[in-house]
Amino acid sequence: MTLKKEDVRGFTEKYSKVCKKNDSVEKDLFTEYGVKRGLRDLNGKGVVTGITNISRIESSEIVDGKTVPCPGKLYYRGYHIQELVKGFMEEGRYGFEEIAYLLVFGELPTQENLREFQEMLSTGRRLPTNFVRDVIMKAPSSDIMNSLTKSVLTLASYDKNVSDTSIENVIRQCIQLIALFPMLSVYGYQAYNHYKKNGSLYIHRPKSDLSTSENLLRMLRPNKQYTELEAKVLDLALVLHMEHGGGNNSTFTTRVVTSSGSDTYSTIAAALSSLKGPRHGGANIMVVEMFKDIKKNVSDITDEAEVKEYLRKILHKEVFNKKGLIYGMGHAVYSVSDPRADIFKAFVEKLAIEKGREKDFALYSMIERLAPEVIAQERKMYKGVSANVDFYSGLVYSMLDIPEELFTPMFAIARIVGWSAHRIEELVNADKIMRPAYVSNCGYNEYHKMDNR
Repeated sequence: MTLKKEDVRGFTEKYSKVCKKNDSVEKDLFTEYGVKRGLRDLNGKGVVTGITNISRIESSEIVDGKTVPCPGKLYYRGYHIQELVKGFMEEGRYGFEEIAYLLVFGELPTQENLREFQEMLSTGRRLPTNFVRDVIMKAPSSDIMNSLTKSVLTLASYDKNVSDTSIENVIRQCIQLIALFPMLSVYGYQAYNHYKKNGSLYIHRPKSDLSTSENLLRMLRPNKQYTELEAKVLDLALVLHMEHGGGNNSTFTTRVVTSSGSDTYSTIAAALSSLKGPRHGGANIMVVEMFKDIKKNVSDITDEAEVKEYLRKILHKEVFNKKGLIYGMGHAVYSVSDPRADIFKAFVEKLAIEKGREKDFALYSMIERLAPEVIAQERKMYKGVSANVDFYSGLVYSMLDIPEELFTPMFAIARIVGWSAHRIEELVNADKIMRPAYVSNCGYNEYHKMDNR
């Protein structure tokens, strides 16, 4: 790298102050001009930017003419997520493939549909010759999301129809990426673990007769072994993370870039860049780090009073990372409950028992109950707060021995399905580039009054 941090420190320190002075916008102006910060108002309601048939979120209902919060509901293509999960779980099936079909194509698959789709995914789990050696193994990084993005952009070089945005071609590209994301993520981690952490190198090929979650665990583990419960809980985690309305940041990014006419690889790379931000896809890592801190500093993690007092200190920015946040609690839309967390919890408990992590699960359950009380006492709140899906997903991944470097890529492995569905829907319906308006606060520059020098 030509410019190193230590080489330019004096310059950047000086001019960062210039930027902060000239780029700051007074917060009162947002209210004056009616601009919604973060595209959301004080009640958490988002600015409407589109219409979608792919999924729906419900967090409130009308009672006696008034909008009141209700337990959260999530629908994939009109089907309640709880009913979908119940369907494949009770029948002992893996759900990733059939729910992916539902989201991408808009209807539940017949047995023949599902067989064809699974065959396409199996065929798609093949990387170009020497891709692992020439792309993934070169310049490995601890940031697997960056490695994944690099791999996706490089795949464009191998596609003879990279810029073809016909629905037929985009379906092909999306199925290819859905199939490859687990390989690109796990191989990216294995390269980092070998070259940067001096670990052994394992590159296990996926098997055509295994589900996505089974292949993930098989490729990740040195001995390729896993239990059925492990694979089923991971499969559930992927289904719950697949899609969450068009309003989340990475899905919105997908639709914005798609509207410009860009190719599939560039669009998904942009979505990945959005997801990797700690305000979006990195929350479950912070939950795990927070719990490590609690276990280290609370002498008795079964003492509710002591745990509650430590949570209060977290909110007051006295401990942990001093950001004042109890991670995994609260959501931009849900207030009473996050349906994904509700579904997840029962299966997390089963896995905790199998793994001998009952004490950890008990602590999570306690904090899930205590945190809303503490937040309500210490914060002025405009809506309720409850555990979100990230509250438990980090615990699940740690119990599955998935390294923290792969936590956000696991989210991406699931969410590529939702991104694909939204890209296709945008291409089918839209013929205009998204071009939002900004209020200009740029005044008349004094330069224009000066002599031209």
